[in-house]
Amino acid sequence: MSADQPRRRSFKVGIKLPMIDGEMARQVPRWPDMVAMAQTAESIGFDSIWVVDHFFYHMPRREKQAGVWECWSFLSALAAVTTRVELGTLVLCTGFRNPALLAKMADAVEEISNGRLILGIGAGWNEYEFNAFGYPFDHRVSRFEEALTIIHGLLKHGQVDFVGKYHEARECELTPRGGPRPEGPPIMVGSSAPRMLGLTAKYADQWNIFHTSPEQLAERRALVDAACEAAGRDPKTLVRTASVRANVLGRTSRQGSSIPPLQGSNEEIAEGILALAREGAEHIQIIPDPSTIRGIAAFAPILELVDRAGQ
Repeated sequence: MSADQPRRRSFKVGIKLPMIDGEMARQVPRWPDMVAMAQTAESIGFDSIWVVDHFFYHMPRREKQAGVWECWSFLSALAAVTTRVELGTLVLCTGFRNPALLAKMADAVEEISNGRLILGIGAGWNEYEFNAFGYPFDHRVSRFEEALTIIHGLLKHGQVDFVGKYHEARECELTPRGGPRPEGPPIMVGSSAPRMLGLTAKYADQWNIFHTSPEQLAERRALVDAACEAAGRDPKTLVRTASVRANVLGRTSRQGSSIPPLQGSNEEIAEGILALAREGAEHIQIIPDPSTIRGIAAFAPILELVDRAGQ
């Protein structure tokens, strides 16, 4: 399918790019590789491309933490070398950046991309990188709540006046705002913890579950619905997104996750994607193995099977 053909699927499918040292066929992913992979993904019919936000990452079967490219610098550049795909963070750690500045940065990428940003955010989990770069690891959810309050206020309303225990933004205004979406980019929260789900129901446009299966998605979806109802919100107004590992080109492994990846024939992988959609996933992020241009290109016939099933 070419990039300008209409989608026949009722949900979106995206691809995660390799930001981590060793993730790209045991090599360091370089910027020319990222451009080629992003443009390949766009040309074969993916709806979105995603990047992770870490400084170090604990890779399975590694004794050392693996280095990671800085998320926002790459995302900003990807916005300028693509034209159609949405651009998402899976997910951005609010503990690494001042929240008002983060909203300002998001608004800039929203402008550069002509309204294609999905701002996925979370509280972070890897204590090693917090310590290595000098960020506090304590009270992560409380810090996240204050950051989300500021980010939401600025992106949705253009201004905020907030003083908290950990963050503040006094009479702060987001200007200029020439972007294509007056309400700003959608905010996606990645977490299934009870308190985080409460914040998701209150502030977010989308919810994400990482490394999942149809069975796990169904279970967590019920928790999301309950959180929305407790917040007085119609659960249908919160977009559900899910990420899943997928092995192509004959790869067979569990990739270090407790949830087995999609693998096998193109038909079997397509069916795995469709199974997530049947359980309510409105946007599915594929984590490919191998995470290379060839690996991404191998999804072209899989996406065609997914589209054919939606006819």
